[in-house]
Amino acid sequence: MWNMTTPSIKIDGLSIGYDTKRNTRIVQRNLSACIMQGELTCLLGSNGIGKSTLLRTLSAFQPRIEGRIDILGKPIDSYNDKQLSQTIGVVLTEKPDVRNMTVRELVGLGRSPYTGFWGTLSAEDYAIVDDSIEKVGISELSSRYIDTLSDGERQKVMIAKALAQQTPIIFLDEPTAFLDFPSKVEVMQLLRRLAREMEKTIFMSTHDLELALQVADTIWLMHKDGLNVGTAKELAAEGVLSQFVERSGIEFDREGLTVKVRKE
Repeated sequence: MWNMTTPSIKIDGLSIGYDTKRNTRIVQRNLSACIMQGELTCLLGSNGIGKSTLLRTLSAFQPRIEGRIDILGKPIDSYNDKQLSQTIGVVLTEKPDVRNMTVRELVGLGRSPYTGFWGTLSAEDYAIVDDSIEKVGISELSSRYIDTLSDGERQKVMIAKALAQQTPIIFLDEPTAFLDFPSKVEVMQLLRRLAREMEKTIFMSTHDLELALQVADTIWLMHKDGLNVGTAKELAAEGVLSQFVERSGIEFDREGLTVKVRKE
């Protein structure tokens, strides 16, 4: 088992961006930070600041511009595609657009890094699928079709699929984006529980500021000058959360970690 006192993910001098027709557009430069095993880490930042670009880069969906990414103590470039698929699970923002597929069948797709070309699941694979469904708390939905589920239920299915992939690391891009508030809370609490009980490294981007400040173990706050990393209380004490949140008519309560809107 990976040593929990050592970072699961370490970035050093990382610059991220993407190629355009004319040049390479750098979104963020010289980022350095660590993500620890057994923690839920939330990535916050304004629209267009580079959160999704960072997640895609850490997932190896797109190349980094400069710097180093270490995954479980090894450079990300040392992994081949199969090794990465057995190390990092990714849950994207988009809703799964599938029909005539049950929850159990979709979660079963999480076994694809292990089942080979034909994707035939063994009894052991099915046991892992059913265990993943149970851990997320949706066993009663196992035979339901995906297109009959609520948004919150679908998101739990996608988390179960990531669990079935049996990766030590899970990235999620805005997993609460389409959910009502009770469902947002439920998903965030689920992710924190899975991180702790299963010793997963869970890293997610979100716009749900107050919820992230209450639930996350560690916050990555991305801004135009880079990253601030720490607990919610640490970042509040440093004043960086106030700088991020406060505008005309909006105040940040450093003690309560809440946002207050002044009535005119």
